[in-house]
Amino acid sequence: MAAALEAGVTKLFRIGGAHAVAALAYGTRTIPRVDKIVGPGNRYVAAAKALVARRCAIDFYAGPTEIVIVAGAGQPAWIAADLIAQAEHDPDARAILITWSRRLADRVVKAVAERSLGRAIVQRSLGANGAVVVTRTADEAMTLANRFAPEHLVVDREALARRPLTAGAVFIGAYSAQAAGDYATGSNHVLPTSGAARFRGGLSAADFVRVMSVQRVTRAGLARLAPTVLPFARAEGLEAHAESIEVRFQ
Repeated sequence: MAAALEAGVTKLFRIGGAHAVAALAYGTRTIPRVDKIVGPGNRYVAAAKALVARRCAIDFYAGPTEIVIVAGAGQPAWIAADLIAQAEHDPDARAILITWSRRLADRVVKAVAERSLGRAIVQRSLGANGAVVVTRTADEAMTLANRFAPEHLVVDREALARRPLTAGAVFIGAYSAQAAGDYATGSNHVLPTSGAARFRGGLSAADFVRVMSVQRVTRAGLARLAPTVLPFARAEGLEAHAESIEVRFQ
């Protein structure tokens, strides 16, 4: 709200949840209908956005949150802390480690068990959606991570990032803690989840820009285009399309 004030926003509604999505999509006596709904939420918000998408534009499915860490080495306590940090968001959050080191996998599992004690949401999340996957090679690990197309992809070394990546945001190296991306490293934190990173990145100013083409054609210009347009129109069986060009020269 402070940021909205600084930006000069003139109207703001403090609402949230699935009912807020409905109000924004259809309008109420006090809340005007909007053109687009963006932002993350829990399973109910995601479902609500999907339901209204036919009548009101949305950005993408942004939630529940997810992290995939690809590492062959590193501090087990640090990796465990990153997995738990993501898991504490929501019982539906997904926190996954992919590694080609069985030793690292075992040590991370132990560290996660120790650090998650007494954290009910974390334990529910990890119990339902958490995983440690052991692959044969680093290449296999990265292939699997890209198939997941996670919201947050963390890799333990630069070499793993020197290939095509499929993720909402990428964090490279031991000190690139994903939680820093929530607050301070500069990327928009409204990021695609549930595989949506396969076709788009995070929310940006481009999501609020309409792109349209504007065409002005002269008589001479249309005459030059006619030999291209007419055969295509008739090849498609759209005789009226062709006639709409020809009538201008009769």
